[in-house]
Amino acid sequence: MDAAKDIRFNELKNNFSTASFLNNTRGDKVIWALVVLLTLVSLLAVYSATGSLAYKNYKGNTEIYLFKQIAFILAGIMVIYFAHLVNYTFYSRAARIAFLISLPLLAYTLFFGVKMNEGSRWIRLPFVNMTMQTSDLAKLALFMYLARLLSKKQDVIKNFKKGFLPVIAPVAITCLLIAPANLSTALLLGASCMLLMFIGRVKTKHLLMTIGIALIPILFLITAAVVRHGETKTEEVVVTKKASSTLFGRVDTWIGRMESFIYGSKETDNDAYQVNQAKIAIAKGGVLGVGPGNSTTRDYLPQAYNDFIYAIIIEEYGLVGGAFIMFIYLVFLYRCIRIFKRCPFAFGAFLALGLSFTLAIQAMANMAVTVNLFPVTGVTLPLVSMGGTSFIFTCLAIGIILSVARNVEQLEGKTSAEFVK
Repeated sequence: MDAAKDIRFNELKNNFSTASFLNNTRGDKVIWALVVLLTLVSLLAVYSATGSLAYKNYKGNTEIYLFKQIAFILAGIMVIYFAHLVNYTFYSRAARIAFLISLPLLAYTLFFGVKMNEGSRWIRLPFVNMTMQTSDLAKLALFMYLARLLSKKQDVIKNFKKGFLPVIAPVAITCLLIAPANLSTALLLGASCMLLMFIGRVKTKHLLMTIGIALIPILFLITAAVVRHGETKTEEVVVTKKASSTLFGRVDTWIGRMESFIYGSKETDNDAYQVNQAKIAIAKGGVLGVGPGNSTTRDYLPQAYNDFIYAIIIEEYGLVGGAFIMFIYLVFLYRCIRIFKRCPFAFGAFLALGLSFTLAIQAMANMAVTVNLFPVTGVTLPLVSMGGTSFIFTCLAIGIILSVARNVEQLEGKTSAEFVK
């Protein structure tokens, strides 16, 4: 009996050894390499961007945020590894449950969530004393559920009532629940879903109709920004703006961001200040940058380790480094498109493509904000910005993509073996 227990213990030990870990790693090897590259960039950028902040907050311990980031990266790699071992068909079964859980969580966050930066986007997790953006869970759940719906509705996808309405309804509900606290995330999520539905053979006129409806609030914000800019800044206008901010949540913030984007900065405008500091960082970086750890703008740029970390990367590694980061995300998207083309089953194909779209679009939006091509959004740079629950959910999404890739490889391997026989 003791000998049998020893054998089972040794087998279990071998399964968790480094060699076994590497041998069990499957999926697209290029995506694995890109993940490693981005996490290495994250370590360098976060350590540089948080050095002064850590020195100030932790009495000279400049490595505290670096160690936290290392912990998040290790946890994220483990999430990717175990998620990619799960057969992706499991995510189809879990999609409906995850989506139904995410909706009440979004509603709870909207009314009772932790308020930061004038918005209620977070809930505090019990026991671990960490905050989580419920929109991160909702995005993942929505894409799993949308991939499931698109795969099941292909026969009637052109029909408005039987195909389009059941597919667009969960997208609309999720975006409407996210929008009051985080309009930019809702818009980016909606755009990613529209792109996936277009590839999923949804009628173009139905998509154009949806886009037209979604543009109405955007046009309202632009019009309000133009009108506000033309108004005389009297005391009555200030009082009205405060009241509207109280009554309508973050509408005043959205209008202010649009006004700053269209007309430029004001001394009292925090968003414009961030964009100006990002421009200074980019100008200092030039073509080759000032070198790792030599950023000076990190001391003046709010969220230098998070929303505006791309500016620090360009300052230290120049336009060459910034272009390299963009290239990594484009290669990641290309490899996911290859998985989509190779996957013989609709659910896996839509799942991999949808998750890759949202990560790539989020990355491009973050970079566009940094170089002032897009209004300030507050979205992070996937796998590069300082870790948190958002980092873990990004890793889970990548793990699911690699799960699809792993199963595609297994199917192709079986087909090749049968062909040889």
